[in-house]
Amino acid sequence: MKAIPLAAVLLLTGCLARPRLDQQSFIFAPPPPPAPAVAPGHRVLGIRSLQVAAPFEGRAFVYRTGEYSYDSDPYAQFMVPPAEGLTAPICRWWREAGEFRDVVETGSALKPDTLVEIHVAQLYGDFRPLENPAAVLAIRFVFFDAQNGFPGKVILRRECSRRVPLKARTPSALMEAWNQALAQILDSTVLELGRNDANSPNP
Repeated sequence: MKAIPLAAVLLLTGCLARPRLDQQSFIFAPPPPPAPAVAPGHRVLGIRSLQVAAPFEGRAFVYRTGEYSYDSDPYAQFMVPPAEGLTAPICRWWREAGEFRDVVETGSALKPDTLVEIHVAQLYGDFRPLENPAAVLAIRFVFFDAQNGFPGKVILRRECSRRVPLKARTPSALMEAWNQALAQILDSTVLELGRNDANSPNP
């Protein structure tokens, strides 16, 4: 087994307080949305693509340690790559939020009439010396009308970012804050889409 340089261990353990150096794995599980106050919307939504920017697409947690410096943590990781781990929670959250008649997975017999492309631009823990530790998440959404099964007119473009302070300097606290950030972003996006629909004639 290849030894990890002592300097690297000290740097990573300096970012987060660790009771031990066992590897830990985490999943995205955002808090559920509040119960919808109105009947479900008319749209059936499908995720056309979900991509994560190259610096953050791996399973290892990424920490920002300086203006231009980042480190990956060999002891804290996502159970699956983020692009895979985000799809199901996003579908479930939007399905429960009530803005859509349904949110379908790839391969479903129920065909979507609305498609969304999702790009995660930032996904890291901010541990810069002059900053309070926080989870950072930034996502760009593009919603398309897809009456014929293919993306057509753009319905909504939205870029959302959240910075959620950590309750503790631990991987568990970082994952909890990412989940909170994800729920906030999904909520604000579905509200914006609802306002957009309210100002447009129903299909």
